[in-house]
Amino acid sequence: MTDSPTATTTSSVELRGIVKDYGPTRVLHGVDLDVAAGEFVSLLGPSGCGKTTALRVISGLEHATAGSVAFGGADVSRIPTNKRDIGMVFQAYSLFPHLKVIENVAFGLRRRRVDAASARHRSGEALDLVGLGHLADRFPHQLSGGQQQRVALARALVTEPRVLLLDEPLSALDAKVRVQLRDEIRRIQLRLGTTTVFVTHDQEEALAVSDRIAVMDAGRIEQIGTPEDLYLRPSTPRVAAFVGLSSTVPGTAQGGTVTVWDTALPVQGAGADGPVEVLVRPENVLLVPDGSGVAAVVEESIFLGSMRRTLVRTEDGALVRVQHAADERLEYGERVRIALASVPVAVRAAL
Repeated sequence: MTDSPTATTTSSVELRGIVKDYGPTRVLHGVDLDVAAGEFVSLLGPSGCGKTTALRVISGLEHATAGSVAFGGADVSRIPTNKRDIGMVFQAYSLFPHLKVIENVAFGLRRRRVDAASARHRSGEALDLVGLGHLADRFPHQLSGGQQQRVALARALVTEPRVLLLDEPLSALDAKVRVQLRDEIRRIQLRLGTTTVFVTHDQEEALAVSDRIAVMDAGRIEQIGTPEDLYLRPSTPRVAAFVGLSSTVPGTAQGGTVTVWDTALPVQGAGADGPVEVLVRPENVLLVPDGSGVAAVVEESIFLGSMRRTLVRTEDGALVRVQHAADERLEYGERVRIALASVPVAVRAAL
C-alpha cells in the first residue's frame, strides 16, 4: 500500500450514453457521467432508480445495452470484471468464513500470483489502514459487523485498484457504526486518492462524504453537483424533495416569484405560473412574534441535541417543520406564528 496515488493506481471514469434493458424493461436511459481521477462521487436515489445497475455496468458485472464505459479515456466496455483493475465492496461482507482475516484480505493478491510474503505484508498494511491490524489472525465470525465491513474494504484496497466501487456498504450496520465507518471510508479515500463511486439511498451519507453527488430517478441523472449545489440550488423539484428535508406548502407563482402567506419569494430554477406546491427547508422557517407571520399550532417538537425540530400545522392545513434553538421548547397544542426567510425556493405544479 502507498500513502498517495500514482498514475497507475487511480483513474477517471466516463460513462457515455449508457442504456440498460432487462427484456422489455429499460432501467437506464442514456446515462452520462464523468468522475475525475481521485474524485469521490455518490450515486444517490430511491430504490429502483438505477444506481446499483449503473455501478454494475462500471464494474463489468452487467453489460450495457448501449453506450460505453472508459477508464482514463480507454474504453473498457468489453473488458471482463477481473481485468478492469477495480475494488468492490458490497452490502454483504462476503468474507470467506474458513479463512483468517489476513487471508481474506490477501485473497485478491494471491489470485494475482503475488508471493506469500509480499501478500501478507501488503495485507497487513491494508488492515492497519482500516484499524484492524491487531485482528489479522481472527476468523470473520469473531468480528462485529462493522469490523467485517472494514475487512471487506481492506480487501478491496489492498490491490491498489484504479477505481473503488462501493454498493450500499453501510446499510446493514447500526446507526453509530454507519457514521464511524462512513467517516473512515472518506478519510482513507482522501489519504489514498482513489477514484471512488459510492451507491447509497441515504442522503446524509452522500452529503457527508462526496465531492459530487449524482441524484438519480427512474434511470436518469436528475442533477449532478457538489453537496452544497444540490442542497442550496436544486435544479428540479425532485432533487429538492429528495435531498434534504422539506415541507410542502401551497403558493401562487408568477414571473419568477411565488407568493406564500402574502410573502413573495424568488423561485429556484424554472417553474410554471399558477397554483404550485412550494418546498420549504426547516431552517428557512422562522418563529416570529405576535402580529407578524401566520398562525400555527404545534403538532410535535423533537429535541436533536444542538437544535430542535418542531412540526406545526398552519390555518390552511399545511404541515411545516421549523428548525430552531434547542432551548426554545414548544409543547403540543401551543400556538405560535411562523414566517419564511427570503431565500429561493423550489416549486412544482399543484396536484
